Amino acid sequence: MKPVRYAILAAAALAATPSLAQGRLGLLPQGEYVCALPGVADGAAWNEVEGHGFSITGASSYTTDKGSGTYLLEGRRVTFTRGPLKGHKMMRVSSGLLQELDRDGKLGRLRCHRAGPVRD
Repeated sequence: MKPVRYAILAAAALAATPSLAQGRLGLLPQGEYVCALPGVADGAAWNEVEGHGFSITGASSYTTDKGSGTYLLEGRRVTFTRGPLKGHKMMRVSSGLLQELDRDGKLGRLRCHRAGPVRD
């Protein structure tokens, strides 16, 4: 095989690798995010989960009741990279709505929505 063919095959393999093709880097809208689980038919539509909320405070930064950290937004995938939520992954469903991702990359039940501006 000619060297050009090897280069084309290598480029195609890299482009098909999911971990390298996540998307553009971005930022989440600043504000308070409240996290909840879906409710039941004969009760509340949503059940807020205490201790899971966070605030997006600036460029790739967040805070919780337990401290602060950083996150990375690649395409629609949010990965908390430092701080109390380190390792937690979410999918950006819309501009103000995130949904948790489990270890297999499947959407979980927990959803976090932007509830308003950051409170002092």
